[in-house]
Amino acid sequence: MKTLARLALAAAAVAFAAAIMGSWTRITGDGMSCPQWPACRLAAGTVWEWLHRALVALELPLVAAVLLTAWRRHRAARFIPATGLAVLVLFTVQVALGAATVHLANSPMSVVWHWGTAMAFIAALLSLAIVASFDPAAATKVEALPRLSVYALAATSAAAYLTMCVGAYVSSSGAGLACLSLASCAGNVVVTDAGQFVQMLHRGIAAVTLLLGAATLTLCLRATPHIRSLASLGLGLLFVQILLGLFNVALHLPLALREAHAANAALTFIIYITAIILALVDRSRVSLLKLAA
Repeated sequence: MKTLARLALAAAAVAFAAAIMGSWTRITGDGMSCPQWPACRLAAGTVWEWLHRALVALELPLVAAVLLTAWRRHRAARFIPATGLAVLVLFTVQVALGAATVHLANSPMSVVWHWGTAMAFIAALLSLAIVASFDPAAATKVEALPRLSVYALAATSAAAYLTMCVGAYVSSSGAGLACLSLASCAGNVVVTDAGQFVQMLHRGIAAVTLLLGAATLTLCLRATPHIRSLASLGLGLLFVQILLGLFNVALHLPLALREAHAANAALTFIIYITAIILALVDRSRVSLLKLAA
């Protein structure tokens, strides 16, 4: 099981790197330097897209190794077959969406689907890694997170995911500077322009996510150290994310800040999804202890 956990964690790390590199190629315009897929011409301007596709190519044998190991160990935990299937489906869809974004010239919806699927794929790999790391024999003293706290973590994870997807649409549709004022949009709270609407929607969901993050940390203050630490880190990253968003608008979307905004959003989601998975594993450990008693 440790081998499966390490392989899944390695695959998640490479998938994260591929997603961040993919984001960079899109915002710099290098994503369309290779209008063919999967081939790409050899030219100086295609280096970033080549790196992105190289990371995806590296992901292929890792996913194959994860699936093979999961198949061999599928009887070890009932969660493994379902999660392995999710990894296979999401990776297949993600590769297809990568081709679609090229053929659709990075249309906003293709970017949203590509980014959203990438994050779901990483979440599936992390789930597999954490569950495979779980040793039932070591489950001797575990405190289950209260149900309300689990719900709060799940809600914050979902809100962070939704904020990312709407943010991907804002970025890819050119609506990043649709609202140059911070509290309102062109002096109005109610807007009718499509770009302004999606920008204000993104801000609204981000604000809700921040409030959920604060509430989640409050509920997790008495949780186990690893859950409490992740909830604290998640809230800190949410504050950083808000600041990055403000600086992006104030400085008119410099490339480095745009990429930092995307990377921090992904990292925030990963932190919260890791916390909810660990919380669910802890609850399953408590159930095992009760059955053994």
